[in-house]
Amino acid sequence: MEEEVLTYQIRGCIFNVYNKLGPGLFESVYQSALFYELDKAGLAFKR
Repeated sequence: MEEEVLTYQIRGCIFNVYNKLGPGLFESVYQSALFYELDKAGLAFKR
């Protein structure tokens, strides 16, 4: 159950980034935005 909640939160962050930025940008832009969204959601991660 905990894995489902975690993956739901991660996918939510990914969708937020894509919906805000749209297609056609460099991968590094999406990566930075995703790191920001993950941090904002309180999820731990390593760059």
